[in-house]
Amino acid sequence: QVQLTESGGGLVQAGGSLRLSCVASVRTFSHYAMGWFRQGPGKEREFVAGISWSGGSTWYGDSVKGRFTISRDNAKNTVYLQMNSLTPEDTAVYYCAADPGGFSDSLSAYDYWGQGTQVTVSS
Repeated sequence: QVQLTESGGGLVQAGGSLRLSCVASVRTFSHYAMGWFRQGPGKEREFVAGISWSGGSTWYGDSVKGRFTISRDNAKNTVYLQMNSLTPEDTAVYYCAADPGGFSDSLSAYDYWGQGTQVTVSS
């Protein structure tokens, strides 16, 4: 069982930055690929970014490429999402998720989910 706890959300003006963190309560954190997803008002949950178990591979959704960076610190059981150049379209609840099978941008590949953290970008 993996428990995930996100933090770092909040209210930011357009053009600003935020860094989200997700801490995993599991001894084998380095065995999991990790992902960030988001769900905006009235929208389906969508893939934002993913990172392999070692951190050596990362991949991003088209809407965030060049603005967001995912990273991880396996010694701290933590995955991060650095978000720059935020726009109101980035407003959403952001979720981190753990995938024991490898790296994927599919929701169904991720077995464990956090409760989410709200990010609101004002214009």
